[in-house]
Amino acid sequence: MKNFDSYIPSWFHDFVQWGNDLIWTQNLIFLLLLAGVFFTISSKVVQLRWLPEMFRVIFEKPETLEDGRKGISSFQAFAISAASRVGTGNIAGVATAIVLGGPGAVFWMWVIAFIGAASAFFEATLAQVYKVKDKEGGYRGGPAYYIEHGLGQKWLGVLFAVLITVTFAFVFNTVQSNTIAASLNEQYEFSNVITGIILAVITALVIFGGVRSIATVSSFIVPIMAIGYIILVGYILVINIDQVWPMIQNIVKSAFGLHPAFGGAMGFAIMQGIKRGLFSNEAGMGSAANAAATAAVSHPVKQGLIQSLGVFFDTMVICTATAIMLLLYTDLQFGPDAEQGVAVTQQALTTHVGEFGGIFLTIAVFMFAFSSIIGNYYYGQSNIEYLTKNKIIMFIFRILVVGMVFVGSVIQVQTVWDTADLFMGLMAIINIVALFGLATVVFEVAKDYRAQRKRKLNPVFKIENLSANFSNIEAWGDNPYKKETKKDKKVRKQETSDIDTKYEEPKENTFENIDDDYDNKDK
Repeated sequence: MKNFDSYIPSWFHDFVQWGNDLIWTQNLIFLLLLAGVFFTISSKVVQLRWLPEMFRVIFEKPETLEDGRKGISSFQAFAISAASRVGTGNIAGVATAIVLGGPGAVFWMWVIAFIGAASAFFEATLAQVYKVKDKEGGYRGGPAYYIEHGLGQKWLGVLFAVLITVTFAFVFNTVQSNTIAASLNEQYEFSNVITGIILAVITALVIFGGVRSIATVSSFIVPIMAIGYIILVGYILVINIDQVWPMIQNIVKSAFGLHPAFGGAMGFAIMQGIKRGLFSNEAGMGSAANAAATAAVSHPVKQGLIQSLGVFFDTMVICTATAIMLLLYTDLQFGPDAEQGVAVTQQALTTHVGEFGGIFLTIAVFMFAFSSIIGNYYYGQSNIEYLTKNKIIMFIFRILVVGMVFVGSVIQVQTVWDTADLFMGLMAIINIVALFGLATVVFEVAKDYRAQRKRKLNPVFKIENLSANFSNIEAWGDNPYKKETKKDKKVRKQETSDIDTKYEEPKENTFENIDDDYDNKDK
């Protein structure tokens, strides 16, 4: 089959390159760092201060929904977001970052993960505060919802919903399927077309099952694949223990351009580390907030803590494990002309542990990437539901997702990653601006949570205990601050009109009327 890239016009590649240069080189890196530092300082380093609390709340049982069913638990919501976070970014993305940016890129991935964990806390807490009930009796939410209800800017919420739908359900899913196809082709010379067809069929079977099937599949796959991958890389670390400290020194020196081989590469290291770090852990991008909103918890802060923990889990554990393995690979090549992506990780693992390494990674890549396809789809579904309730549009959306999974299997890796970078950057800019605008809401919600924990209570979110900033909250019971919408006014006016129509003016209370009434009764 002719490579699909040949059908993509050259102007598209030029536009993507121009957009990436404009967003990443001139704006977004500064904005991400500014946001992460601001949220870290303003929250008094919530990502470290409340670390024990994160582990406490992750295994709490879900709250019961109105229909008596158990809602999606904190752990299941964590698994959905981890399903999207833990994917090809941890395997192919880390390899690409190191090849293009040198070992120093790993250090900047750590930096963006540490400060990004605070951004993740803010966006997940807001997603819970402004979530809404869905038709299945559960919840949905995310940046589009808190932009509209919190900031009162529906047009911006709609723009974000469109961007995240295109970014995750279409663009990012092509990254995942592309990596699976490349892995199978590298290991077994398996046809990319056949891989694309198989992936498209499996994806269709899962996504037509609804969000509960997504949560079930994700909560099963993510722990298994992550533990297996960490164990294998941990084994490589143990057998090369004498090289670990020199490798860490190499990472730090390269991050600041102090290593002789990477003297002028500090800018590339920062760029690649932050790009690939953001793609992997999604901190500040607004995507994981969609998963956070689905959890049935007693207080919004609980999901803020869990999603913050998810950033650490993704970057500090999974990405670092991959980086260690790659940097211990003696044949690793650097530069734009060197091989990139999953093929590099596959070669490194095979060198370390033999043929088994290549086979294991092929399986791991499939599991990582497919779970990401599921999580990415849900982000798109949640935002399509924000835009419209039309079932036909939802059906068309699902068909397009399946189609893009196939397309991703047959196009070149560079096209996929460049397009992903562009859309990811646009999403992050809108979401970070919204987080700045709603930071005071998070401060107040966090203060309420902390006060209840000091009294050794299980925190419960009650709107009446907070200020009038929460007028547009829908999913947390009766809201004394809720503003009456135009629809509410129309319904109330109609109800009043109906009452007036049915109401009959009583007769004047005279003795004559009383006599008339008695006469009528006698008749």
